[in-house]
Amino acid sequence: MSVSAEKLPFAGRVAIVTGGTRGIGAAIARRLVTGGAHVAAVFAGDHIAAAKLADELADGPGSVSTHVVDIADENGCRTLVADVVAARGRVDHLVNNAGVLIENRVRDMTTSEWDRAIAVNLSASFHLSQAALEPMIAQRFGRVIMVSSVTAVMGSPVEAGYGAAKAGLFGLSRSLARAVARKGVTVNVVVPGVFETDMTTSMDPADQEAIRGMIPLGRRGDPDELAHAVTFLLDDAAGYITGSVVTVDGGLSMGA
Repeated sequence: MSVSAEKLPFAGRVAIVTGGTRGIGAAIARRLVTGGAHVAAVFAGDHIAAAKLADELADGPGSVSTHVVDIADENGCRTLVADVVAARGRVDHLVNNAGVLIENRVRDMTTSEWDRAIAVNLSASFHLSQAALEPMIAQRFGRVIMVSSVTAVMGSPVEAGYGAAKAGLFGLSRSLARAVARKGVTVNVVVPGVFETDMTTSMDPADQEAIRGMIPLGRRGDPDELAHAVTFLLDDAAGYITGSVVTVDGGLSMGA
C-alpha cells in the first residue's frame, strides 16, 4: 500500500450515508471525507445542519454533497442511488443510518406510528440496498452497513415499532450478505447503544438517567466511537467480514 493510500484509505470511494448530516451519521461522514471519499449525506429536512456539515467539510481531502430525501418513499430511495451513480459513476459504500424514534406504549401505538417506524427504520434499508447492490455487483466491490439499535436486542415497552424494525435489520442483512457474498460485496450490522445525539437527548430525562445507570462503562458513547466501528467495516481490508453484527454499546446489552 502506498503512503497516500495509507493516509487516505477511502480515496476514490463514493459513499451514501443516510441521516448523514447530524449525530452518528455526521461523524461517519467526517471520517469518510477525511479518508478521501465523496459522501452523499442524506437528510430529511434540517437544512441548517446540512449546510453546517457541508461548510465544515468543504476543504477536506474528500468531498460531500447533501441530499434531501424522504427515505420512507421507495421511489425516493431508488432515485437517490441513481442520482449518485449518475453524478459520480459508482457507489462503493452504503450506510443505512437514518432512523426515527417513535415512543408510545404498545396499547396506545397507532397504525400510522407503526407503519412509519417500519418504513423509515427497516423498509428504507431494503430499498436503498436493493438499488445500491446493482452498481456494487457490477464493479465487484461494495460495502453495506446497517445501523441497528440496542433496542433490537433488549426491547422497550414504548418503542415496539422501532425495536421490531431495528431487529429486522439482522435478518435483512444476513440474507443480503448471503446473496452477494460471491460478488465482492459485504453486508454487516452495527448495533449502537446510547450515544450523544439529538435523538437520544430528546428522550425523557428520567429515562435517560435510568439508561445511563445500566451502562457498564457509565457514560453515553461519543458518535465518533460508533463511526470508528463503521469505517472499520467499510475499509477495503475488511473484505472477509460479512453477515456480522458489531455491538458498540458500552456493555449495555450484557444486562445487569
